[in-house]
Amino acid sequence: MASSEVGEKTLGVTTVFSGRVLTVELHEVELPGGRRTSREVVRHPGAVAVVAETDEGHVVLVDQFRYPIGRMSKEVPAGKLEPGEDPLACAKRELEEETGYRAGHWKFVTRFFTSPGFSDEVMYVYYATGLTPGASHPDEDEFLEVSSMSPKEVRHGLASGLFCDAKTLVALQWWAGRRSEK
Repeated sequence: MASSEVGEKTLGVTTVFSGRVLTVELHEVELPGGRRTSREVVRHPGAVAVVAETDEGHVVLVDQFRYPIGRMSKEVPAGKLEPGEDPLACAKRELEEETGYRAGHWKFVTRFFTSPGFSDEVMYVYYATGLTPGASHPDEDEFLEVSSMSPKEVRHGLASGLFCDAKTLVALQWWAGRRSEK
């Protein structure tokens, strides 16, 4: 079937919830063939993730408690885009806020939808090198511990299930693959 034959027509949208981070909408849609159904949609402004590599070849990570999963999570530095914010500007801001590092070199890696079955959140991944250390200044509700891992430690962490979130898995799989190609 052509994509125009499988699309869904929006008949109505109701905002169910609107918060600081996301909006939840209930969409009434018409499917190909005329049947009607509903779709729950989470609207999110997007986010960035940063693979920051030190001069020693280690990747910078942050450990933070994630309330929805009830545990600590080891992640690449990341953060939410402000409305209209350039993703690279956000990546630079988040790296410095969360880790204190500034980077001399930036490279766009990829972008992906975190879960397109129900959300429009897009994640932009950047690679940062030429790091200069400084003081971190996380948001007042963020409690982070900064660490770094060698390529061997990252590969072990990927294989053992240490990393549990999509952005970190995507970013570190890319980084580990890039390093193995050298």
